[in-house]
Amino acid sequence: MSQPHRTNHLLYFAAAFGTGGLLSLMVLFNGTLAAYGSLFFASWVPHLTGTLAALLFLLILKPKRAEAARPPLWVYLGGVSGAITVMLTSAALNSALALSGTIALGLAGQMVFSLFADIRGLFGLPQRTPTPRDYIALFLIISGSLILIFFGSGT
Repeated sequence: MSQPHRTNHLLYFAAAFGTGGLLSLMVLFNGTLAAYGSLFFASWVPHLTGTLAALLFLLILKPKRAEAARPPLWVYLGGVSGAITVMLTSAALNSALALSGTIALGLAGQMVFSLFADIRGLFGLPQRTPTPRDYIALFLIISGSLILIFFGSGT
């Protein structure tokens, strides 16, 4: 293998690892907001912050306008599902699950939905039949999640 391919592979791994760490911090911060406020407040703060940051970037970068093509209706569900995800993770964080259990359940749910989306070819992606490796990974993630949730509290 050539060196640039290995460098890209390491870059992708580092980026995935970093975003996973940021996700854990986000869940912790949102859970803290929910503990001192409400689930609704914990959902609106990051969404409002993200909206203001996006507007600021648009003002600074001034990107060219894309052609006026009407997107499919399902693309608007991202904000709704994001708000619900923040509220549910904030509630779970402040329960017996704590941060590890909340992240583990989220990861397991993403894996299950990803396999379903691959099988059905959702969101305009090509259909793909999961491999035995995919199912082994799913089993390990769900098993690890259950261990964290039921035996990870230490009490």
